[in-house]
Amino acid sequence: MLYIGIDLGTSAVKLLLVDETGQIVNAVTKEYPVFYPRPGWSEQNPDDWWSACTAGIRELTAGTDMDEIRGIGAAGQMHGLVILDKNDVVIRPAILWNDSRTEEEVWYLNHIVGEDKIADYTANAAFAGFTAPKLLWMKKNEPWNFDKICRIMLPKDYINYKLTGVHSCDYSDASGTLLLDTRKKCWSKEMLQICEIHECQLPKLYESFEVIGSLCHKAAKECRLSEKIKVVAGAGDNAAAGIGTGTTGEGKCNISLGTSGTVLISSGDCRMDPGHAIHTFAHADGTYHLLGCMLSAASCNTWICDTILHTSDYAAEQRRIPENILGKNHVYFLPYLMGERSPVNDSNARGSFTGLTMDTTREALVLAVLEGVAFGIRDSLEVIKSLPLSVTKSTFCGGGAQSPLWQKIFANVLHMPLDMVKTEQGPGYGAAILSMVGCGEYRNVKEAVESLVEITRVIEPDPTLTEQYELQYQKFKKIYPAMKHVFLELRSFAL
Repeated sequence: MLYIGIDLGTSAVKLLLVDETGQIVNAVTKEYPVFYPRPGWSEQNPDDWWSACTAGIRELTAGTDMDEIRGIGAAGQMHGLVILDKNDVVIRPAILWNDSRTEEEVWYLNHIVGEDKIADYTANAAFAGFTAPKLLWMKKNEPWNFDKICRIMLPKDYINYKLTGVHSCDYSDASGTLLLDTRKKCWSKEMLQICEIHECQLPKLYESFEVIGSLCHKAAKECRLSEKIKVVAGAGDNAAAGIGTGTTGEGKCNISLGTSGTVLISSGDCRMDPGHAIHTFAHADGTYHLLGCMLSAASCNTWICDTILHTSDYAAEQRRIPENILGKNHVYFLPYLMGERSPVNDSNARGSFTGLTMDTTREALVLAVLEGVAFGIRDSLEVIKSLPLSVTKSTFCGGGAQSPLWQKIFANVLHMPLDMVKTEQGPGYGAAILSMVGCGEYRNVKEAVESLVEITRVIEPDPTLTEQYELQYQKFKKIYPAMKHVFLELRSFAL
């Protein structure tokens, strides 16, 4: 039997065709544009997602016995606001997870309504990327569009709607809207009232592995698939990556290094960070997880190479870095190119280099970027470990995690071994696993993960390098607090 996993990312959709033993039979990637209509704004056209998915599925399954395909699971970029009118037509471009236009709305939620009260309603404080602040922004700035809203959706749920005709959302993705009572797993009546929306505008909630329906006639025709294929609710990309890397069970950790960077710790119960720096979300296996998210991770490396150094050969840039300067770099980089979420929650934060001298080299700048991202992930990990949770090792996935140099830096900055999984496409692979569970291939997510996820090698930290990076991290920690008010002044000057 075959299963399709969809990973609806920020720059592209990645599709996997996976058999019941977990072997990837085929993989296809289709890109689509991101639009930046104003500084700090980030939008996409949901129809671009659907066009990429249908073209990708046709290519993915060409030459395949269609009767072998049993299920589809989708993972997707979280928090994006997709709104439909009474005819299920998209009203405006989707406002994405890394869009920072909602600074005033976040301030209102956290300071006027109150951060503790919002956390009591949802288990989380307000962050700029979340969906609820976007609704408040739209109500104030685009009331003509707000009044047309009939359905409020998340990106991967729009794909599921196009596949099945069903308006659905899973608990993991819903957790990141700031509209869900995460502990009770239901829409928060208090948040709906604050945002002046109605529960009938929100989709029905499901566990990630539950079947929401089968392919509708139109979707089956566009994708050239059978209408018998079942579709599960799927998951937010981080929760799906947790499944794809086997991050289930108390205290398991996964670090994902993609456009954004995340550290996810699975938990049997709904734990909260008293300081609200880390998110508390439902997990795709029916339990919960804690999540720290930095907005710019591997994208920082893309920026330094593409925009500043004008090269697309990332591997060559990293090969130029001599090993003897690891842990001894005098240049530091704050990886806040899009503002920052966890743990500082500051949309005014900006990227910066510190420690430049006349003898600073190209290699030192690239290394500082790689190290700065690792330090940023450690910031979130330190908060999670203070709850307390015992974290002694982690899986490591995402495009950036394929870099041998970054693997070495992360293992030593974080002081722990990193398990590398056989299948690198965490979200898409996790989505395919969820579809297997929904179709009865496995009894539950735990059984599926134990059967399918394989660790191929372990990146061990080096005691000497770990000690050197500890000294560097303690210096790095002082940079943002010293710059915080400067960032605010720079923003005021820009306005």
